[in-house]
This record gives sequence, C-alpha cells and structure tokens, in this order.
Amino acid sequence: MTKDMARNNVNIDCFRRTTWKNGIQSILKFGERNYGGSSFWILHNEKAIQLFQRMQQEGVTPNKFTFVPLINACAGLGALEGGRLVHEQLIQSGCESDVFLGSSLVDMYAKCGSIKDAWSVFNKMPLRNVVTWNAMVLGHVKCGQGQKALELFQQMQQEGVRPNSVTFVGVLNACASMVAYEEGKSVHEQIIQSGCESDVFVGSSLVDMYTKCGSLEDAQRVFNIMPSRDVVTWSAMILGHVKCGQGQNALKLFRQLLQEGVQPNSVTFVAVLNACASVVALEEGRSVHEQIIQSGCESDVFVGSSLVDMYAKCGSLEDAWRVFHKMPSRDVATWNAILGGCAMHGHGREALKHFEQMCEEGVQPDDITFVCLLSACSHAGLVDEGMHCYAAMVTDYMISAKLEHYTCMVDLLGRAGHLQEAENMVKAIPCKPQVAAWMALLGTCRIHGNVEMAERVAKQILEMEPDNAAGCVLLSNIYAAAGNRHLCENFERQRMEKGVKKQPGRTWIEVNNEVHTFVVEDQDHPQMNEIHGELQRLSGLMHDAGYVPCTKFILHDVEEEEKVFHLCHHSEKLAIALGLINTAPGTPLRIRKNLRVCEDCHTSTKFISKIVGRAIMVRDANRFHHFEDGICSCMDYW
Repeated sequence: MTKDMARNNVNIDCFRRTTWKNGIQSILKFGERNYGGSSFWILHNEKAIQLFQRMQQEGVTPNKFTFVPLINACAGLGALEGGRLVHEQLIQSGCESDVFLGSSLVDMYAKCGSIKDAWSVFNKMPLRNVVTWNAMVLGHVKCGQGQKALELFQQMQQEGVRPNSVTFVGVLNACASMVAYEEGKSVHEQIIQSGCESDVFVGSSLVDMYTKCGSLEDAQRVFNIMPSRDVVTWSAMILGHVKCGQGQNALKLFRQLLQEGVQPNSVTFVAVLNACASVVALEEGRSVHEQIIQSGCESDVFVGSSLVDMYAKCGSLEDAWRVFHKMPSRDVATWNAILGGCAMHGHGREALKHFEQMCEEGVQPDDITFVCLLSACSHAGLVDEGMHCYAAMVTDYMISAKLEHYTCMVDLLGRAGHLQEAENMVKAIPCKPQVAAWMALLGTCRIHGNVEMAERVAKQILEMEPDNAAGCVLLSNIYAAAGNRHLCENFERQRMEKGVKKQPGRTWIEVNNEVHTFVVEDQDHPQMNEIHGELQRLSGLMHDAGYVPCTKFILHDVEEEEKVFHLCHHSEKLAIALGLINTAPGTPLRIRKNLRVCEDCHTSTKFISKIVGRAIMVRDANRFHHFEDGICSCMDYW
C-alpha cells in the first residue's frame, strides 16, 4: 500500500468517525432543544445508543469524541449496565485517562446511582478538574448524601480547585436537603467572594436553600437583589412561602410573576396550587386551573395530581374527581391525592373502594397510600377495616410501618374508645421519637374525658418535648372539661412560667377572590363593625333555636357572660360572619382553620347553617366538616 493510499484510508476513517460522532451529538442536542417531557428525552438518548451500535457494526472505531456524548446518553437514560459496557470499550481504546472522559464517567455513574463506581473512576484519574469534582458533589446530593457532598466541596478547595457556579448549585442543594442553614450561609459568603451571586442558577439555588431552611427573610433578600429572575427563581420563592405557612403571600408572588411577564411552568403551577390548597382559595385555584389548560400543562401527572389535591383540600371533591377522571395517566401520587381527599372529607368506604380500583389498575401502593387509607378509616370509625388495611400493608405489600401509620392506628383505636389498646400500640412503636403518636392518644383522651390516662400521656409528651404547647393546651382542656379548675389553673401557670406559648388559632376565608385571615377576638378587619353586628343577630336567632353555649373549655376564671362573649369572637365565627355579609344568599362558605375546631364552634356552625340556609365547609387541622341544614358530615365523630 502506498503512503498516499494509507493517508487516504486514515482520512476516510477520521471522516467516518467524525460523521458518526456528529450524528450522535445532533440527536442528543435535538432532544435537549426540543425537550417536551421525560419520554421525549429518553427517546433521543436511545436513538444515540442505537446509532453507536450501527457505527460499531460498520467497523468504525470510536474515539474519545464519540464516547463523551454516548456516556451522556447512558447518564440521561440511567442505563448503568449500558454505561459499564461503554466504559469497558473506553478502557480497551486507551482513552480512560482523558480528563473529560473521566469526568463524564463519574457523572454517568453518579446519575445512575452507583457512587461506588463513580469513586472508582474518580480515584484512578491522574488529573481532576472542576467538572470532575462537580460530578462527584452533585452525585452525592442526588443519592441523598448531602454531608459527603459538603466534605467533597471542602476537599476540592484544599486541592486548589476553584468552584464554579455549577459547584455552588450542587453544594446549596446539599445544604437545602439537610436544612443546614449555617453551612448554607457560609457557602453564600463564598459565592459573593467568587462573583457568582449574579448567576441566575446560583441565585435560584440560594432562594431555594434559604426557603427550605425556613429563612424567608434571607430568601427574599437574595430574590430582591437578583439582576434577573427566571421561572425557577419565582417558583422557589412561591414554594418557600407555602412551606412556611404563608399561602397568601405565595399567591401574591404568583400574581406578581404574571404581571412581570414570566411564563409559569409545571413546577410553578404545583407550588401555586399548594398555596391555594393551604388557604382554601377555591376560586383562585379555579383561575389557576384555567391558566394550566391554556399553558398545555394539564396532562403533566404532577400538575394533575396537585389539581386533585387542591380541589379536595378546598372542599370540592366533585372537581377533584372530575380532574382525576380526565387525566391521561395516573401514578401512585395521583391515587394518593384522591384517597387523601376521601379521608379528609370522611368518606372512608369510598376510599377503600377506590383503593381496590387502584390495585386492579396495576398501580402499586406506597407508604403514603396506607396513611391515607388508615386516616380515612379513622375519621369514619371503621376500626375493623382499618386493622385489615394495616395487616395487608405489612404482610401483603411488604411495607414497613412508619410513625405515621402507628399514629393513624392509635387515632383509629382511640377515637373508637379502645384507649388501652391504643396506649399499648404507642408503647410498642419501634421508631423514635413517638411524640406524634402520644399526641394522637392525648387527643382521644380529650374526646372520651379520660383524665387519668391523659395525665400519664401528657407526662410522656412533656418529658420528650418540654416545650410542646399543644400537649399543654390539650391537658388543660381535659382538666377544664372535667371541672377540675384547680388543676387546670396550676397547669396553665406552670406553662406560662416555662414560657411555653400556645399556637394562635387562625381562620381563612375566601370572599370575592380575596382571602381574609382572622384570629380570636380580632379587631383589625375593616368590616369589624358589620361582623359584630351580624354575630349579634345570629346569636339571638341561635338562642331562639335552642343553642346552648359550650363554655366548659374556657380556661379563664371569669363570669359565664364573659365566657359566652369570648366564644362569640372565635376566629371561625368571625370568618363566617364576614362571608355571610359579603356573599349572595345561598352561596356556600369555605373556611380553613389551622387548629381543631372547638366543640362550641362546631355546634354553632350547625345552627348557623340551618338558620341562614347555607352550606358551610370548614377544614380544620384534622378533616373537613360539611355543615348543612343543621347537620355536620362528621356526624359529631371527629
């Protein structure tokens, strides 16, 4: 063979390799540019791998430029075994020491969940650049090893590798996952020194980290100084406000987002639907639903599940079912949303029926599914059915019981009056701490007036959490209901001396697309005079209808008349009055309360629903109460 012929053969081989490499990269880039969902992206990764297989069949030898997009394709698919095969061929080609290929391998193994393989490649690399370190940091974050990610971040700096914006995003995600506020604050300082604070991805990650660490002030500060804010940043802020219990502010942020011309995505919609659910803003939720339809996001399973959840939590189980049945695909989260809605509204048997349907459709239940089922059985008093579900969870579905399941079972047994069995179950719980289960038992002691057990249970709670205000309040209420004023006053005095503060009761009501908030004896609302006038009118009508105020839970040693006045100004009564004077006759009222509805408000609302001829829906900390014509859907079992 002449030198010219040999040179031509080499050039042809290079040309063929370049052509195949460009083909693989083009497919991956097309998939990235036109990404319309996970299935679309997977399709193009698969095409890239198929193209590589054809390349080998035609005898074209791959080089390092071919391997990089191929490894990325395996990472995108989560194809661990395929990635290992590519790795073997890479070793045979002698390209393993290349820093870019090594970084791609580390990234692929980390994204496929094999940290062990990632470490094996990482430790063998003669050189490691920032891309390699980033792959390791992000891989540990993805695998839930936030602390190790932070250690790697420190190690890379000790070795003289300067972090970039991708590094900071990964480390901030690690801090967020561990709720490590101080570490996150320290990383923020390094970000400022590096000049990366203006990067929109870093800024979004800072907002996300601070909100997940519960510091909305820091998140707002970062948000306000960002030179540009994308939809990810806005979504992080909205979701942060929801998680911190500030649903109204989250809705304001969403309106501001729209005013600034930012197009919401599926994550934004999920966040704002959670905000609507948190404050029972049904009309606003319906408005968001219309925007979701216009955006084309309605078919997204996460958005659909959030719509089901929002409608159920806003009191419209009919709308929840309508969305549920229209969804082109339903995963376990969707079924959990509808089962949770059934539980919240006290439809225990419907929940059991739909669980059977879920299993018939081949959807595998998870631990949350059984929390919903057990809660549904508890609210409906279905003790035998609940016991059967619990047994099936452990034996048939091999799901280990968690604290949430034990707590539901304690509530189920306790509500039905099986207090001793409930206490035995709490004592047998293997997971620690058990405060939630003891609190459930204390709540059932209150229902059945068992002072002796309540004292025993409260002692357990306060030993584990001396500052547990809810436990203190429950025991005080139990003493008050039993007529033991002396013990009640002593306990209240001890609580105040320890500085244990009660959680203030709050009630939200949506009137004419605006959410209003009330606290007990609120005086701040601009329509307070009209509200008081309406309450006075209702009080007279209720008295004529046979209403007797329930003052046994009033802890203050005051005259009976003052106790009745105090009851009249509970936050849910103020909200109901506002709704009545600002909406047309017959309009249903939907109310959200952060605590359990008290016995007097429950009785009063039954009377009011009959007097005014309206449906009144109240969602308290435990469930929904549908009041109509003097009857509550809970049938006084709550």
